[in-house]
Amino acid sequence: MSIGRIIGLMLLVAGIALVLIGQSETSSPADQLSKTFLGRYTHETVWYLVCGAAAIVGGGALALFGARR
Repeated sequence: MSIGRIIGLMLLVAGIALVLIGQSETSSPADQLSKTFLGRYTHETVWYLVCGAAAIVGGGALALFGARR
């Protein structure tokens, strides 16, 4: 297994962890108040979700295709 695929798998796992953390943060009291009064989640929660999704896509592509030489 090439180093590119290993890095892709690690990035994929980290992305899944970030999305799960962001998803659990959406039910926190601070985020519920922010959603109620402002209509959106806090910036930290949004960053967890966005960066996690990007890491899943990038890591999945890298794990699937590997690094090209």
